Amino acid sequence: MKEGVRFTGIPSQQELQKNPGCPTADRIEKGPVAFIECVQEIPCDPCEEACPCGAISVGKPLTNIPRLDEDKCTGCGLCIAACPGLAIFKIHKNYTAKTGLVEFPYEYCPLPEEGSEVSCVDRAGRFVVKGRVLKVKNPKKYDATPVITVEIPKKYISDVRSIDRKKCI
Repeated sequence: MKEGVRFTGIPSQQELQKNPGCPTADRIEKGPVAFIECVQEIPCDPCEEACPCGAISVGKPLTNIPRLDEDKCTGCGLCIAACPGLAIFKIHKNYTAKTGLVEFPYEYCPLPEEGSEVSCVDRAGRFVVKGRVLKVKNPKKYDATPVITVEIPKKYISDVRSIDRKKCI
């Protein structure tokens, strides 16, 4: 079976492991950090422009895959809404002793309500775990790309990438 973004639209584990936009396990332990799942060589660099710390670089040619300098990343999350491919997330593994946070772009209506319980899904839209919506951000500077933060058991932070929108309707 063929897998990977070219065949399924979903990055494979192999593609993600080679991705220069993914932080190391050590950096994930330290606090909030961007997680760039862009694995296609396409002409795009809004994430680089959005990062106030210079933690994301595309460089030349413009088709380079974004590279994360995890030492510069503060986990501000401004890159999330800037990515037209919806391929950037923020992970905060140690939000509490038992839970972590995943922050992701969400371009569906209606938006979930803060405090609501939601069904969290993986990259393919499959149910992973129930979570709680902590924040829904949608300022004008995000250019109509709301960003949702969910709290989940920390063991699922590498899997959860969105919420089941059918459960929000």
